[in-house]
Amino acid sequence: MAVGALMYSGTVVQRAFRRWIVAALSLTVLFWLASFAALLAMAKSVHDDVPQALATKLPLLRLNPELIFAGDSRAELQLDPALAAQIVGQPAGFAVNIAYLAGEPLAFLAAAKSDSKHFKKAHLVISVTALISNEGIRGAVVFPPNVTARMPVGEQLITFLPMRIGTLIHFIRAAFNSRFAADQKLAEVGPMPPRFGLNTLPLQPNYSWPSDIAGHEHYRKWNISGFKAVSEIGALCDLAGVTRRLTVLRSPWAPSYDRDREPSWKKKDEQHIALIQAAGERCGFEVLDIQSVPGLERLHFADEQHINDTGVPVYTRYVMSKIAP
Repeated sequence: MAVGALMYSGTVVQRAFRRWIVAALSLTVLFWLASFAALLAMAKSVHDDVPQALATKLPLLRLNPELIFAGDSRAELQLDPALAAQIVGQPAGFAVNIAYLAGEPLAFLAAAKSDSKHFKKAHLVISVTALISNEGIRGAVVFPPNVTARMPVGEQLITFLPMRIGTLIHFIRAAFNSRFAADQKLAEVGPMPPRFGLNTLPLQPNYSWPSDIAGHEHYRKWNISGFKAVSEIGALCDLAGVTRRLTVLRSPWAPSYDRDREPSWKKKDEQHIALIQAAGERCGFEVLDIQSVPGLERLHFADEQHINDTGVPVYTRYVMSKIAP
């Protein structure tokens, strides 16, 4: 009897102990979620739509440019403002490049609204890619912080936790950095970026080229009808109203990839360009879909989507031939 009672008592204690462990862990998780939600709410309150990466390039607007290259890395690394000005017989400073890594239309819209006098007289050429519209892409570096900022905190947690917590951490960091840039007035008094904003990539001889584009991150978990696409395409429409002229540019992939041999890629790509063209017709902006450039070969690409420094003149000249009045 005594042994049985002792064993029963031990079982009760073990069950109680397990319940206490579960309760403690649950309380810890709830406390962590509440603290993280509070931090996200704080980030939303200090967030500025002009990110630090863009703010550092906005001093170029002091040159009073009439042609502004904007968008993501495909503009930042590929369009030479000095050459563009030379092609149309204009002085240096006629064109500038304010594009930045993973640049999003919402950010340029914010910049245009805060500095309307420069954008209103300029032709804005903005590069966009499928990742800016694909809801399935939730990586930290490429998910637009301005889209995250427009989501309620609860939706942020549901969308990105637990596997994409890095995206929320990136948003928090970007939000505080954008506030710092705004408070320091980097756009107005910051140093002038070199080369009129152009950055370039060298040849990467050891780069591991993907076997296809259909499985590329830009097209994974394909969905271009979500909140991200609505927000960013809507920003393009609004940009058409605050610039003298707006051209939305889609840059080519390396010529070694063929859409006709990758039906899945071709279908998704056609859906994306159709989405942008429909917005262009509705909102009054031009769409330049560049799938290939004469003379631009694989050796001119640093990777499957970015042109290296040897291809920049070829690409810039081609773009200028298409957008020059």
